[in-house]
Amino acid sequence: MWSSVQLGKLMVAAGVVLVALGALIMLGARFRFFGLGRLPGDVAYQGKHITFYFPLVTGAILSVALTLVLWLISLLTRR
Repeated sequence: MWSSVQLGKLMVAAGVVLVALGALIMLGARFRFFGLGRLPGDVAYQGKHITFYFPLVTGAILSVALTLVLWLISLLTRR
């Protein structure tokens, strides 16, 4: 069972990671890091009065990357 101190540390670490991820996403929109956001396979439709964008491949790549990072963290923190 986790103590409240351990849970607090986990929440602070998760907050730091989320802030860093948010900053990276904001900068990525400005500088297009790694080409994310406009990959082949992302759905984009631009009509006369509407623009629709669904980042299908970008989402899949980010999902795989996040899964690998969380798996690695889980592997390293096992006792």
